[in-house]
Amino acid sequence: MHKVTFEPTPNPNTYRFSLPQTGLPSPKILKNAREAESSPLAKKIFGFPWTSEILLSSDFIAVTKQDWVEWDILANPLSGLIQEHVDNEEFFWIESSSSEPLSDDIDPQDSPIVKDIKYTLLNEIRPVVALDGGDIRFVKLENDILYVSMQGACSGCPSSQATLKQGIEVRIQELYPQIKSVEAIA
Repeated sequence: MHKVTFEPTPNPNTYRFSLPQTGLPSPKILKNAREAESSPLAKKIFGFPWTSEILLSSDFIAVTKQDWVEWDILANPLSGLIQEHVDNEEFFWIESSSSEPLSDDIDPQDSPIVKDIKYTLLNEIRPVVALDGGDIRFVKLENDILYVSMQGACSGCPSSQATLKQGIEVRIQELYPQIKSVEAIA
């Protein structure tokens, strides 16, 4: 039996809750109850008015709250709700027929450098960012500038700019010296 645990992330509004393997092929960011329709768990969490955003991943859920409520009030009850979901073996995600392709899926039409960068983001950088309840997505490569989307706990995190510039950008430029900078866009 999986015991749900939780921990703060560098973003003070986001906590990371552990899950058993959900079977999701890639993280899903949910910004409102309508987007959560395919996830019974996320739908329950969006039933609370303090929920701002949810990142549902293969082995965790990152929940971002509104500023007006504190985690010391929310964390234990939310962990209990998630534990109940796990104990009842409810589905974490029900695939809908309209599956939008992800921008960071490696496409055969991508240029060789874009394929390589997407592979690096997916296999090297995303797992590290996920440890803090976040996600990173490839958006585009234009004029040797890599544009990414920082999601989950990384979205709005006070230290996300440092992570982007001192971690992600440094690593990307080590591997791909032609990249001038890495920029986050919404």
